[in-house]
Amino acid sequence: MEIIDNTAVKLTVPEHILPHIVDNIEKCEVLEQRGKLYDILVYWGVTEMTRLNQMISFRNNLPSPIVRDYNWPGIYTPFAHQKVTAEFLSINRRAFCFNEAGTGKTSSVIWAADYLMTIGEVKRVLIICPLSIMYSAWRNDVFNTAMHRSVGVAHGTANKREKIIEGDYEFVVINFDGVGVVKEAIAKGNFDLIVIDEANAYKSPSTARWKTLAKLIKPETRLWMLTGTPAAQSPVDAYGLAKLVSPHRVPKFSAAWRDKVMYQITRFKWNPRPNAKDEVFKALQPAIRFNKKDCVDLPDLMIQTREVPLTAQAQKYYKQLKDKMVFEAAGEQISAVNAAAGLNKLLQISGGAVYTDNKDIVEFDIAPRLNALLEVIEETYNKVLVFVPYRHTIEVVNRFLTGHDVSCEIINGEVSATDRANIIQRFQDMSEPRVLIIQPQSASHGVTLTAADTVVFWSPVMSVETYLQCIARMDRVGQLNKMTVVHLQGSEVEKKMYKMLENKVDLHSKLVDLYREELENE
Repeated sequence: MEIIDNTAVKLTVPEHILPHIVDNIEKCEVLEQRGKLYDILVYWGVTEMTRLNQMISFRNNLPSPIVRDYNWPGIYTPFAHQKVTAEFLSINRRAFCFNEAGTGKTSSVIWAADYLMTIGEVKRVLIICPLSIMYSAWRNDVFNTAMHRSVGVAHGTANKREKIIEGDYEFVVINFDGVGVVKEAIAKGNFDLIVIDEANAYKSPSTARWKTLAKLIKPETRLWMLTGTPAAQSPVDAYGLAKLVSPHRVPKFSAAWRDKVMYQITRFKWNPRPNAKDEVFKALQPAIRFNKKDCVDLPDLMIQTREVPLTAQAQKYYKQLKDKMVFEAAGEQISAVNAAAGLNKLLQISGGAVYTDNKDIVEFDIAPRLNALLEVIEETYNKVLVFVPYRHTIEVVNRFLTGHDVSCEIINGEVSATDRANIIQRFQDMSEPRVLIIQPQSASHGVTLTAADTVVFWSPVMSVETYLQCIARMDRVGQLNKMTVVHLQGSEVEKKMYKMLENKVDLHSKLVDLYREELENE
């Protein structure tokens, strides 16, 4: 027994006693008696509770000492579900967190990791996530949640990534594809906790990405895998995730798992077996999940930012256009009309396609932004509205999503009123389309689209009123879910405009100032 302070006592329990405790807990059918037992267990150390949690069969979220010892640092007060999530993770060495997007699971993970660092159970954390949320979600959340910890983002050249990994950062954030580039440095980096965000990226054991990660995970490594939509496309997808976290729960070979959860109709077509969901549930354990609508303390609407850096091609043309604008503005009076036209051109390049003076269209490589959009869509089981200001880019987005088996419909100025009404009716009342790609001016007023719980802005719009009306399409009477608004941004002008829109600053009165500021930012 170890005295921690004047009130808390930590009990160190011999290993051979644990099976008897398990028997007593599992025989406690009366919840009141079980609750009294939990009141005692909360005074045990995290090592004992982790071991006990591994042995227990019904997985009833045993208490963690984090509820007793931790002071929950950071600029935000944790929600109740965030505390429960951190408690669960802290006593599970390998686990899944299936909390829905928008529930704040990144902060839950950081609090749990920080607690384990505080008591000496964890020294370094490697966070593997999509490129678009390395800075805006993970780095910023470490700053806001555990500001006493150091965080480095391993992004850029291989040499730059290696320097971050070999440094003394307690949290290191890296994107999926970056892991393979510096796998040797990671293997030597003494990471005793690996966190995978958007874990569906590791659903297939046959990929080089999966094999690289599997080699980096040592028997003693803690592994937490996060996704809001596990095995959403097929029960087969659960296999790769389970092989990393709980390999004893699935067959040795993927074909055996496929036969367990699917049956063959034709040579190339398989359908899920009736018990597939139950098999997936058993395989993907231990796990915790909170839906947005069940988190009563969450705000009804949350805003997220996804950083999607411009490709080298887009950056080149963006700079050329800015240089031309600087030249044309030299010594000349800048009008609101000129400012609006210039900013529009910069936004067009940022979004993927620019219209020349001859009305021709120049397309740019926008793969990072398209992939970030797909990530957002895959994070929710509900429907999504994507607002794309420019007509040609709408076609690009539609082709990409359709090519990834996402059912889409388009609403723009060319769609008749009758067709528009039919599309909206199908979106609201039928399973498809899953996504509506909308030109903001075409559906920013008087339309109810409450089947969606997520709005994505492909690029910023030029009006606060339009911005608010786009969000109001889902945020109206009949909405049953918590909602998320996602800003996709890559260029400086986009970042500034989103900030102004979010703060409800009248863009029309600030266009000239924003234009000048962008030109001066060389």
